Amino acid sequence: MDRSSVVGDSRSIQSNQQGPHERLLDIVKRHQQHPFRKPIAAFNQAAFEHASQWRQQRPQAPLILDAGCGVGVSTRQLALQFPEHLVIGVDRSEDRLSRRLGTLPENALLVRADLVDFWRLAEQAGWQPERQYVLYPNPYPKASQVKLRWHGHPVFPSMLTLGGRLESRSNWLLYLEEMALVLEFMGHSPVELSRLPETQLAASPLTPFERKYHLSGQPLWQLCINL
Repeated sequence: MDRSSVVGDSRSIQSNQQGPHERLLDIVKRHQQHPFRKPIAAFNQAAFEHASQWRQQRPQAPLILDAGCGVGVSTRQLALQFPEHLVIGVDRSEDRLSRRLGTLPENALLVRADLVDFWRLAEQAGWQPERQYVLYPNPYPKASQVKLRWHGHPVFPSMLTLGGRLESRSNWLLYLEEMALVLEFMGHSPVELSRLPETQLAASPLTPFERKYHLSGQPLWQLCINL
């Protein structure tokens, strides 16, 4: 979720956690036992219907979901990288989406919606994206915020049900280590967790955050799994 275009001044994540949250798997178990039933907001339903109608222009094209796309740089980059795919970037911030950088290719769409509803609507509609990207999500680094991290949120099972190749990136290794722990606990493996190569980051950063963190000298990490 890109929130800034400032380059090279980012601090490393500070947290009162030294390892995976001690209650994380208990939280995940509870979510599995009690499915998420929060009502869908009307504006999210409308946004999903708009995205569904847009998909009909090329109904046979494979789909990529760019979750938390911010200003849309990653959505545009992915659309250029995968010209035979349709790429939908979703972000809840009207301000970030209004600051999109550059013209979008014809195979890309930006949608303002809350992912908590969008993922569930996609699950209900039977969407099966070929790829899902969750790039530099808000880390919510305080231990008390663990339920706000995607892997600690009750919507996470819905996102996993969509399937495809999931790729998440972060400048906080522990975030991805926790996500890997939850994925394996839920029966998804093998999980690939690695540091992003310096050459890749210098040549083609996927988001403004990725560029800023790299120029600030922070190591960046990537989780990949075929769901």
